[in-house]
Amino acid sequence: MGVLDGKVAIVTGASRGIGAEIARRFGAEGAAVAVAARTTSAGGPLAGTIGEIAAQIQDAGGTAIAVRADLAKPEDRAYLVSETQRQLGPPDILVNNAAVTYFTRVEDFTPRRYRLMFEVQVQAPFHLATLVLPGMREHGRGWILNISSKAALHPAIPPSQWASRGGTVYGMCKAALERFSTGLAAELYSDNIAVNALSPARVVPTPGTIFHKLTTPEDENAEPPAVMAEAALMLCRSDPVTLTGRIAYSADLLTELGVPVPG
Repeated sequence: MGVLDGKVAIVTGASRGIGAEIARRFGAEGAAVAVAARTTSAGGPLAGTIGEIAAQIQDAGGTAIAVRADLAKPEDRAYLVSETQRQLGPPDILVNNAAVTYFTRVEDFTPRRYRLMFEVQVQAPFHLATLVLPGMREHGRGWILNISSKAALHPAIPPSQWASRGGTVYGMCKAALERFSTGLAAELYSDNIAVNALSPARVVPTPGTIFHKLTTPEDENAEPPAVMAEAALMLCRSDPVTLTGRIAYSADLLTELGVPVPG
């Protein structure tokens, strides 16, 4: 028996990194997981596919499907929710983890990249939330979790080297996502639907962060992906009335709740 038995979860950006770790953790706890991302075949610049992650969940005794979705496209977002409902049932849990990120200074940012980042990291979570809410209301409970970052915090002045390298648009996206999370939590409080934002307490070594040279596989100060997955599990299994509207940080949340922090 798992704490998510009988629940249906959508996890976006789940072909690798934090999203894949959350999908596997939820699957291990009994959730039927829709593993969603664009990557369906190996050989790209970043390792991991949705088929591989779904197979890992199935091989461990869980239930999972792979759903290809380009979250920059509204029709793909609608397909993700409808296909999940067709194969698994109405989603009880939505984890918005997908991201397209460019680290470029404001003066050099192209309009196309700017629009794409906001479409995937802000508009997609907004749209997906509206699509899953009817089913959650029908069930009388639900959990929406938006994966954020400390980049949402205002930079210090004088800035650090990282802050000056071109993270402004990424920080804007995550700040918008956090304000969306707390606002939606307030709107849905009486519906027994929790909405939270979760960030790593430290940088997590994933194919994406390593590609952007934010960390290395050998970085002793990095946070294992399992910490985010455990914190996500706590936010998506707890009473929606008592744990909602939070801007949480992974290890800090686990410590607060008395849950061991994975090493």
